[in-house]
Amino acid sequence: MNKLSVTLITFVLILSTGCSIKGKRSYANFGKTKTYSSDKNSHNQFVNKKDYKHPTMNPYVIRGIRYYPTVVNVGDEFRGNASWYGPDFHGKLTSNGEKYNMYDMTAAHKTLPMNTIVKVTNLRNGLTTVVRINDRGPFIATRIIDLSNKAAHKIDMVGKGTAPVRIEVLGFDSKGKRRIPTKQQLEGTPQQQSLEGFALQIASFSRIEGALATQKKHNGTNGYKTIIKDMETENGRMFKVWLKGFKSEQEARDYKALGYFKSSFIVRED
Repeated sequence: MNKLSVTLITFVLILSTGCSIKGKRSYANFGKTKTYSSDKNSHNQFVNKKDYKHPTMNPYVIRGIRYYPTVVNVGDEFRGNASWYGPDFHGKLTSNGEKYNMYDMTAAHKTLPMNTIVKVTNLRNGLTTVVRINDRGPFIATRIIDLSNKAAHKIDMVGKGTAPVRIEVLGFDSKGKRRIPTKQQLEGTPQQQSLEGFALQIASFSRIEGALATQKKHNGTNGYKTIIKDMETENGRMFKVWLKGFKSEQEARDYKALGYFKSSFIVRED
């Protein structure tokens, strides 16, 4: 299968993830609710909320491998091989719906949030470039980033096709202006992108007293926070206790598998 086909399939799969996984996850989406938090600062921490509502932040499967988009911090570093893509993809849609422009300073990454700004260093020659993530890929195990043609030229890797690189997270284009922010602008943005969208429902009560007692008992468990969701259901008013603070769906799934809360299940909040 050629690279164009893989990219198109990736785009379709990512955009359809929310429908294709029905019945395979213990998700719950809820409407308007009231929240009783154990931490006044535990909410509204989104840097650019629309980036995390986008389907590209859903887990997706390519060639039998499941990828989990996740959070990163400024200063995080990764190493691997870089590749690049150019004329054959110029003008085609990227995974987040933008048109790929091989003359822009952009790149594809399997799991970094869209609009993450990274510095890429060619470990063969020390040359560096700065790019914005706006696509998913490359889907080859030994490669961690797919640079635009222009970015690849910046670090002199077009001729060889690939190069060993170090990737450093510089910041996040929180306003999503489709360009590389200046160093000063990046320094003014939050130091972490947070999904804040996944939690474990650990209990449900018809009376607030039981929910409050459970919230107090389990708040801070393994570093996670508890909140109470006040919801109207078919069975009347219910107070659901959620354990929050997971940085990705995978982290929530892994924690659930430890068995601390036998009847818990993963929920996702709109």
